Amino acid sequence: MTETLKNRGTVRVYDDRPVDDALLRELFEAAFQASNTGNMQLYSVVVTRSREGREALAPAHFNQPQVLSAAVVLTFCADVSRYSQWCRQRQACPGFDNVQSLVYACIDTIIAAQTLCVAAEAKGLGICYLGTTTYNVGQIIDCLQLPPLVVPLTTITLGWPKEAPSVSERLPLEAIVHEEYYHPYSAADIDRLHEAKENLPANRHYVDINHKDNLAQVFCDLRYTKKDNEHFSTVFIDALRRQGFLK
Repeated sequence: MTETLKNRGTVRVYDDRPVDDALLRELFEAAFQASNTGNMQLYSVVVTRSREGREALAPAHFNQPQVLSAAVVLTFCADVSRYSQWCRQRQACPGFDNVQSLVYACIDTIIAAQTLCVAAEAKGLGICYLGTTTYNVGQIIDCLQLPPLVVPLTTITLGWPKEAPSVSERLPLEAIVHEEYYHPYSAADIDRLHEAKENLPANRHYVDINHKDNLAQVFCDLRYTKKDNEHFSTVFIDALRRQGFLK
């Protein structure tokens, strides 16, 4: 299992084999055994298999092709609605319509999603996280008919890889692991820790075709701009207010 985790890669191109119900159920059973806050399991997953359903979701994900080519699209949602309803039906007064409860639910949701991904890859399946879920969150809420106190957090495309994925690039451990307390990075540390990533041929090509001086400029000027981050922050906050997490 350790070697599988160390050598994994994101899959964006799938063949047309289905993921059968028994296998998907097995993955869910494994994922939902993951640790969660207070054993409340504050998450739900919407499974989209149909072509029509995936076509409806695709615009919210900027029409990334894997939404249509994957056998299954899984939308993992932070969900305190179900738990609140259970409380009310047991004459208990739920207090989960707030940011702290949303944080619980977000933690639970991401742990469950990643556990499913690990289980899926161990079975030979491929996965791709779609970071666009929180960009166009309102569209997804409407498309999936999510009630108040449920908000989509991440989306995973799942299917059988058409080809073996490349191993994902990662920073060295010392860039991330801090012993005993957080150790600030010097300018020399930043240069050294990012040198291998910046010099990968694919990343150097990425810089060249975008006519930038370095990889950081590609990310800040093109991929994750301040303007876009502020816009999608507003969209997400508005969705949280609409779904009842913010007053």
